Amino acid sequence: MAYTAQDVKKLRDETDAPMMECKSALEEAGGDFDRAKDILREKGKASASKKAGRETSAGRVFIAMSADGKTAGVAVVESETDFVSNNEGFVEFVKAVAEETLANGTLSVDRKAALSEEIIAKFRENCVVKVAEQLSSEAPIAYYLHHDGTSGSVVMSQGDNAGTEAIRKVAIHIAWGKPSYLKRDELPQEELDKEFKFELERALQEGKPANIAENIAKGRVDKEFVKKVVLLEQPFYTDQGKSVASYVSEEAKGTEVTGFKFYSIGA
Repeated sequence: MAYTAQDVKKLRDETDAPMMECKSALEEAGGDFDRAKDILREKGKASASKKAGRETSAGRVFIAMSADGKTAGVAVVESETDFVSNNEGFVEFVKAVAEETLANGTLSVDRKAALSEEIIAKFRENCVVKVAEQLSSEAPIAYYLHHDGTSGSVVMSQGDNAGTEAIRKVAIHIAWGKPSYLKRDELPQEELDKEFKFELERALQEGKPANIAENIAKGRVDKEFVKKVVLLEQPFYTDQGKSVASYVSEEAKGTEVTGFKFYSIGA
């Protein structure tokens, strides 16, 4: 069965495979267009194992929301280069993964692996579906997606202003402050102990007496470390004079932040 230059172009348009690979697949398939697509898909899967393990330092984050705002589908897909992650087809793929997650729930390991193979076959470099999870809440969820698509955050809250613009600004803050915990009492004691030991040694090296060094260490852990890693304790990004907790109390009266998630490429 013969094939034409238009067939090669059509195969290229539908698969994004290199032109010479499209031509080779059509030759191998004897001009059978559908068989040629299967051949490219098979070769793409074969190459996936060779590409797996390569560093993925670029990629995209996307958050799909339900109509009532109470369910989110979050996708994080990484690639080797931003040349690929900025490609319109890659961006649409990430959106599709988020929409699938929104519709069907958190994707299984096998499904994420299959999707990773699919995107590797299309773009011919290592790509990984790192996150495909569904989040839900009884109240509307606020979210923020950074303009370049490399990070995003989701904030769960309850109360009169749950999911409003005021809470969305908390989501923006999260992308700026990158907290690890919501509240102070969520901090593991071993993490606090480790930080206290570090600050105590630091104070002693500064020449402070042992009893004074201990007080300095406690103060630094409380004023510096806790405010660095705990969301509600962090200085708010637009007004460093107030904490996130104070901002919520003032601008989202009657509302409590109950949880958050931060997503970024390489995290």
